[in-house]
Amino acid sequence: QVQLVESGGGLVQAGGSLRLSCAASGRSDSSLAKGWFRQGPGKEREFVAAINWSGTSTYYADSVKGRFTISRDNAKNTVYLQMNSLKPEDTAVYYCAAHVQTRTLVSGTGDYWGQGTQVTVSS
Repeated sequence: QVQLVESGGGLVQAGGSLRLSCAASGRSDSSLAKGWFRQGPGKEREFVAAINWSGTSTYYADSVKGRFTISRDNAKNTVYLQMNSLKPEDTAVYYCAAHVQTRTLVSGTGDYWGQGTQVTVSS
């Protein structure tokens, strides 16, 4: 079993930056793909970004390409989401997820999920 805990959310003005972290505990997660999803007010959960187990491949939703960067540090069992040039439409609860297969994670299926961290971007 893997437990995921997100942190780093908060309130930021449009154009600002935040870095989210997702720390894993439990069994080793270094072989798992990791990803970030978000759910805005009144919206369905959507894929944001994913990274394979080794960190050599990354995937992004079109809406965040060029602004968000996903990375991981397997020695620290942590995955990060650096968010720059934030927009009000990025306001959402951000969730960390993990799955054995990157492709499955990108499609929205995760074996493990965190509780989420709120990101609010003011205009």
